[in-house]
Amino acid sequence: MIVVSLKTAAALVIGNEILSGKIGEENLVVLARVLRPLGIRLQRVVMVEDVIETIAHEVRSLSATYDLVVTSGGVGPTHDDVTVEAVGLAFDAQVMSHPHLEAMIRGHYGSRCTEGHLRMALVPTGASLETTESVSWPTIRMRNVWLLPGVPEIFRLKLGVLRENLGLAGPAFVTHAVYTQMDEGHLRPLLDAIVAQFPDVEVGSYPKWHHDSYKTKLTFDGQQPAQVSAARDAFVALLPEGEPQDYSE
Repeated sequence: MIVVSLKTAAALVIGNEILSGKIGEENLVVLARVLRPLGIRLQRVVMVEDVIETIAHEVRSLSATYDLVVTSGGVGPTHDDVTVEAVGLAFDAQVMSHPHLEAMIRGHYGSRCTEGHLRMALVPTGASLETTESVSWPTIRMRNVWLLPGVPEIFRLKLGVLRENLGLAGPAFVTHAVYTQMDEGHLRPLLDAIVAQFPDVEVGSYPKWHHDSYKTKLTFDGQQPAQVSAARDAFVALLPEGEPQDYSE
């Protein structure tokens, strides 16, 4: 397990197919939901095309600014999978075939193994190969940058490796929600009062159009459970008498 203090994270989503709309992005929401129970806030997301220099520039910048960087996409066997080379360029590291990864790939594909498959054994010099008991196929980590596949099913699997290796980085984020029939215009002064009273609690307001059960969902987030609960309860106390409410944890 990697024992470090992590508070902030950024994601770098890589792929022409995302920016062209050919493929829908599915990994960010899963990443955020994995990080928050670990006490890590996903603060920035960048999307770029499959261009080595562009990816390298963003990796270098994000790695210097955030505690944790997770990339999504570009680690497969085809010509447009250039993330590993870009990460090597970002850190001035040579990219070479890793003997352990190459052996695993050759063992998996056997006589069907091609040069394309072996591209997936490329690793920047100095990188670590992270695994868990349940996921033996390594995930590349270069300093604070984790290289994950873009395929949603595999991305989720690899997130398990990241989660287990990071452990609990800090107090987990907790969330409470209140659902009301009031619209945001009428809720504004109530929310302003709560924001002023509880500066350490993040308050969100999300309207829902044409929904039978509620008009606005209010969320209260933070890393101090007592404060989050108090902010929620203080908001509920400000609601007009008779206003229907539905609570969720």
